[in-house]
Amino acid sequence: MRFKFFAKFPGFLVFLLALLSLSSVNAQFRVDVSGVGFTQVPISIAAFKGEATSTQKISAIVAADLERSGQFRHIDAGTVALDENTQPDMSAFRQKAVDAMAAGSVTRLADGRFDVRFRLWDVVKGANLGGKQYTVIAPSLRTAAHNISDYIYEKLTGEKGVFSTKIAYVTKAGASYTLWTADADGENAIAQLRNTEPIISPAWSPNGAQLAYVSFESRKPEVWVFDLNTRARRLVAGFKGSNSGPSWSPDGRTLAITLSRDGNSQIYAVAASGGEPIRLSRSEGIDTEATYSADGKSIYFMSDRGGSPQIYRMSSSGGSATRVTFSGNYNISPTLSPDGKWMAYISRAGGGYKLFVMDLSTGAAKAITDTNADEKPSFAANSKLIVYATRFQGREALMATTIDGRVSKLGGVSGDIREPAWAPMSN
Repeated sequence: MRFKFFAKFPGFLVFLLALLSLSSVNAQFRVDVSGVGFTQVPISIAAFKGEATSTQKISAIVAADLERSGQFRHIDAGTVALDENTQPDMSAFRQKAVDAMAAGSVTRLADGRFDVRFRLWDVVKGANLGGKQYTVIAPSLRTAAHNISDYIYEKLTGEKGVFSTKIAYVTKAGASYTLWTADADGENAIAQLRNTEPIISPAWSPNGAQLAYVSFESRKPEVWVFDLNTRARRLVAGFKGSNSGPSWSPDGRTLAITLSRDGNSQIYAVAASGGEPIRLSRSEGIDTEATYSADGKSIYFMSDRGGSPQIYRMSSSGGSATRVTFSGNYNISPTLSPDGKWMAYISRAGGGYKLFVMDLSTGAAKAITDTNADEKPSFAANSKLIVYATRFQGREALMATTIDGRVSKLGGVSGDIREPAWAPMSN
């Protein structure tokens, strides 16, 4: 009976496990712009002086980051030689309709490290918007580039950038399931865990140091926590029946988990260190897929208590629940934006499964994707982007979209990957 819910709603985990049986030919993914918005800031990133001698082309990484956000359109700076100490010819860039530009340098030091510097300019006003300097080893050059992108994004939009954050995802190759972490652009992929049994539902701790996940290595779903720094792991929920769907509380002390130990699947709270669970939901139906609100006061979850799968909200201490979704008869996989303004979820619509976004202040919701087999949405730490799994051109893929759906980015061009989870901001 532990898969009662999955049998009733095949669009959920049974569907996911079927997808996991497909082989991945390449663990890394790249995100390419496949749609554009209409209010993008035109920006130029000049080739950094000396970057040809480094292992990474800093200017190209920064330009790709900014375009990927959906907020910027890159305009070629041409062959003009610039660095952080050279003031650009503003009139020449204005003629190209450029609003902002950045230039910098990469210098290899005697000890083998690299000195990376840059400066950002407001072309319209002719103003110096500042810059930074980083001294890094060769493997950290991409990180330096992402930090530059974050600086530029914040200076020009007033919002935090997420280019230096991480994404977790799962692949299957042959008989091996692998949990990966990678930079937000898909590069620097690191295999964190491998198993011959499925790995699903990775969830980042609020400090980004741990990943909770579900493993079937004991021939049933159990919840584990993996420490990315020490590489130690601990069993948090291995109770009788099914243990699934971990979600961290904002303070990192508690995990909301779906357990079937007392019958139907219900929501429980378990200390992140393990211990006896506390039951939070009580219904005759199936309650699952819990996720905490940004302030930690509420838990959103999926339940079929009304006859069809819908999303509900209850206090994080448990008790009565209030229905949140009313449009459509199949709404699952809620996830809340870190700023507390939005809920993303999957709804069955037009014969497929589509990503919807709801404005929590008004309850208004709309589909924001053109794909029809969407799964597992996860917000970026700045609440501006959502990554999700889907099928695209017959393959498993990861896609990213702005919350209004104006800009989509294609992922998974070189393999079948799924179960994405976007990490919080780096400390």
